[in-house]
Amino acid sequence: MTLSERQNLIGLTRIEMQSFFASLGVREFHARQVLQWIYQRGINNFSQMTDLSKTFRDQLQQLAQVSVPETLTVRESSDGTRKWLLRLEDDNCIETVFIPEEDRGTLCVSAQVGCSLNCTFCATARQGFSRNLTTAEIIGQLLAVKNDLQAFGYGDRPITNVVMMGMGEPLLNYDAVVAALHLMLDDLSFGMSRRRVTLSTAGVVPAMERLALDCPVSLAVSLHATNNDLRDELVPLNRKYPIETLLQACHRYVAGENKRHITFEYVMLKGINDSKGEAQTLARLLSGLPAKVNLIPFNKSPGIEYECSDQSTIDTFREVLLSSGLMTVTRRTRGKDIEAACGQLAGRFADRTRRRWKFEQAIAPC
Repeated sequence: MTLSERQNLIGLTRIEMQSFFASLGVREFHARQVLQWIYQRGINNFSQMTDLSKTFRDQLQQLAQVSVPETLTVRESSDGTRKWLLRLEDDNCIETVFIPEEDRGTLCVSAQVGCSLNCTFCATARQGFSRNLTTAEIIGQLLAVKNDLQAFGYGDRPITNVVMMGMGEPLLNYDAVVAALHLMLDDLSFGMSRRRVTLSTAGVVPAMERLALDCPVSLAVSLHATNNDLRDELVPLNRKYPIETLLQACHRYVAGENKRHITFEYVMLKGINDSKGEAQTLARLLSGLPAKVNLIPFNKSPGIEYECSDQSTIDTFREVLLSSGLMTVTRRTRGKDIEAACGQLAGRFADRTRRRWKFEQAIAPC
């Protein structure tokens, strides 16, 4: 059996790994051992998994593999942020970003090769769309970065938080993303709490409602406008799921969960969406929701004509929201000098021909 034909154990949930082992005639409890070897001990060589029988290790050597995306480059920002360019088996490349802080280390993970949503302020959108990532490619980002960070001296658990805010719309790759989320939360793999795993969406409403039932992690919603005309322009997905529909879904997402809140992301675009009146409208829109607002200074990318709001304008916008009782922070720009800041991820794509098809699927009537 060639390497490409072997089952990649990366990305298999506990249940899926149990099923695979059962198909080999092996008892299911071995899935617990292998998960811990891979995710908690960082071992990808079956011969080193010493609490497995030699016969089983030899069988795994023949039929399985532990494979993560190949690291092509690692760039470090002056502020300590690091960006990985990772090559996939089909030669497409994705980017993932690690943001170290005193009390945590946050990894920004990609869900797709490119993006189909065509948000007008985002560099990823300009690259087009190639395909969805597999669960193995999503989880492989965590493992590849974790291994590198440990080599850089960051300790045994350098990644404390994960944000699905990299390339692509996570909820348009629902099954693979949710399987990856379950692995992030599984005590036998990464063992993260739901509060430390955040999924960012432009507002794929039906998938938000599924997520609330299947894997209710922290949710961030890319809002960016307070009226439908402007949001149709900035976030074309709004044509299918307008602001009113999106906010109703947000209310349902937090229903019955007293400790759950939603983060609303709002990119600050000079003269476009940053007036005091728009801040007042935003406060009214979010009234009654357990919400937090992240104001994101726009990060310039080649070919995108918007400008970032002046700092005084951002400060005024923030004060309006704070005075209305909304928790509001201005996100500190990290990694801008290596094009690792919000909205700047691009990667390299072997195939960009499917953007229109995928976007039409996203906005098609149900």
